[in-house]
Amino acid sequence: MRHRCSPFLVIAGALALGSTSAGAQAMRLRSSDLVRMRSVGTVALSSDATRVAYEIIYRDRPGRPYSRVWVMDLASKRTRLLSDAEESAEPVWSPNGEWIAFVAEVKGTDHHHAELMIAHPNGSGSRSLASVIGTNSRSKHEGDDVTWSPDSKKIAFVSTTPGPYTAAASGDPMVFKRYNYHTTDFSEGFSIFNDNRNEHIFIADVDSGHVRQLTKGNFAEHGVDWSPNGEEIVFMSDREPDPDEFWDENMFAVGTRDGSIHRLTASESGEYEPQWSPGARSIVFLSNRGGLNTMDSQNLDNHVWVMNADGTNRHELGNTPDNRQRTPEWSPDGQAVYYTVDVRGNEWLYRSPVAGGQPEAVVKDLGRVVSFSVGKGGVLAYSFWGTQDLGELYVMQNGTTRQLTKLNAEVLSGREIAKVEPIDCLSADYKYEVEGYLTVPTSISPGSKHPLIVDIHGGPNGANGPAFDFKAQVYAAQGWATLTTNYRGSTGYGQEFAAAVFADQDHYEPMDVLYLVSASVRRNLWIDRNRMGIEGVSNGGFFTEWIISQTREFKAAIPTAPMTDLISYTYLTGIHYQQQEYGAYMHQGNLLDFIWERSPLRHVSSVATPTLLLSGANDPAATISQVEEYYIALKQVGVPTELVLYPREGHGLAETGHIIDDINRSIGWYKKYFPPPNSDIHTNVQP
Repeated sequence: MRHRCSPFLVIAGALALGSTSAGAQAMRLRSSDLVRMRSVGTVALSSDATRVAYEIIYRDRPGRPYSRVWVMDLASKRTRLLSDAEESAEPVWSPNGEWIAFVAEVKGTDHHHAELMIAHPNGSGSRSLASVIGTNSRSKHEGDDVTWSPDSKKIAFVSTTPGPYTAAASGDPMVFKRYNYHTTDFSEGFSIFNDNRNEHIFIADVDSGHVRQLTKGNFAEHGVDWSPNGEEIVFMSDREPDPDEFWDENMFAVGTRDGSIHRLTASESGEYEPQWSPGARSIVFLSNRGGLNTMDSQNLDNHVWVMNADGTNRHELGNTPDNRQRTPEWSPDGQAVYYTVDVRGNEWLYRSPVAGGQPEAVVKDLGRVVSFSVGKGGVLAYSFWGTQDLGELYVMQNGTTRQLTKLNAEVLSGREIAKVEPIDCLSADYKYEVEGYLTVPTSISPGSKHPLIVDIHGGPNGANGPAFDFKAQVYAAQGWATLTTNYRGSTGYGQEFAAAVFADQDHYEPMDVLYLVSASVRRNLWIDRNRMGIEGVSNGGFFTEWIISQTREFKAAIPTAPMTDLISYTYLTGIHYQQQEYGAYMHQGNLLDFIWERSPLRHVSSVATPTLLLSGANDPAATISQVEEYYIALKQVGVPTELVLYPREGHGLAETGHIIDDINRSIGWYKKYFPPPNSDIHTNVQP
């Protein structure tokens, strides 16, 4: 197991949806059909590459999505459920192929309590080895939490113990002493406060069940991988004097017998997700050439790096694409490294020879590789979220690719899918080609006019692409188009483009969005410029608020989890990334004046667009004070507005019912404020 998927990522991502076709009335998906949709998450091949363990993610009960682990024989395609546990996840095969380790939720306990379990691939012998206690004080790019010893007799795993601040911060009164007193697990949703637990490495003996703690101290260790010689476990840890303020993960190795630790790297750029080569001579990992990083967004793209096992000869893997790279994994023979790359809104799988040479795009279909696993003989299993469905299981073997699952065949049967088309334009300052993706309703006919919803991604370092976008397809069922926009700062367009917002955030990005809107409207005459709405999450919510203070072309707006007042945001967020994005603390120089001028709240008196504000009630990133400030300001200005807070949600929405409510509520808001079709009004579309 290497490339893990997030259930929220898949939910927020994608569904198919139909509309009216010529000569026939196709069924249309409703927002409530989300509960019927399933998807494949993490995949893991057995060592002999004859079987694959994989997660299926379900959304058919109240609350958040959950997963269960299945096992498939690749030759016969026969499948079986690995465990009777109501929830199971993160399958990891033992090297000898006799066991699969996985994590199962424990009912009746808090949301951070799980069990490390093992079972034979046929489901027999299932038992718990150890309790696993998680934390909402997570590190960045954590990597794997479970790794087997090469003799298949032991399992190392990551669990937590209370830290020095835990008791005081959870007492009555609550006493905070650390910089990151807010949680760094932004999607957790159960508390905005850090539980202050420390991640450590434990080892469980498979036969006896004995568990011992391998690492201790006021540190966090994660991203574990057991060396092929069995003597060491490599891991990541931030040993800065103040790790909350300066995010500098470095690589260490701990002896499996005596617990002795030695440092492998000492750099300011951070390393992530290490993995030993099959011969234990090298380690592959992610890093970049930048200075100190912070918890959240970063302008510098991580690339794949390799070094000797003793930490020497640290270097970037040559000739890789100039784009953000993720989750490296060795080929079984140690001659190549597989990794995913952000490419113009897609996430493709590449393979690069370690000795040098040109990288090969192994999976480059439109969409995103969610998870992958490389096995003996070059067999590749992967979960792929494409343009036609949510994540499904595929295998590539002997030059042939087979789709092994069709989880949503019944739900999608007989439904038309709105196509997604790329669109680009020259930026306002003539520096960049800016790209977006337009979801085109299938109900277009000669002379028909259709509303347009502009959906802005967060980050700023992120991207939208052609893969299924659930909400956009629901809008398509209404006969509405959706435009997603990859403004400067987005990933997948090269390092220069990703870093174009350094020390100048929230300036040209909204103009990039408006230029794409202008190009879409003027090239597609079926778009009704009198019925346009705008929305976005996180940074996209911020841009939504900013844009409606600059133009009246949108008839309704829906910011979700936005930043509103950049000064209060700077000191309340659990992210603390702005010192990296601007190269200084906000109290230095005139930066507080600078970011106040670029705050939507500063310009709220210019807003007239009806605005629906959405937020998780326990958002530690863009705290609810951000939407509360804007809500009251809009009320004072006299702008129609509503504020919706979702319980048990953090930064963005994860519960299936909340996502459905968001879709329905958004449609209702737009319908309320869109003028009737063919209204005798004129909307000036900038620029």
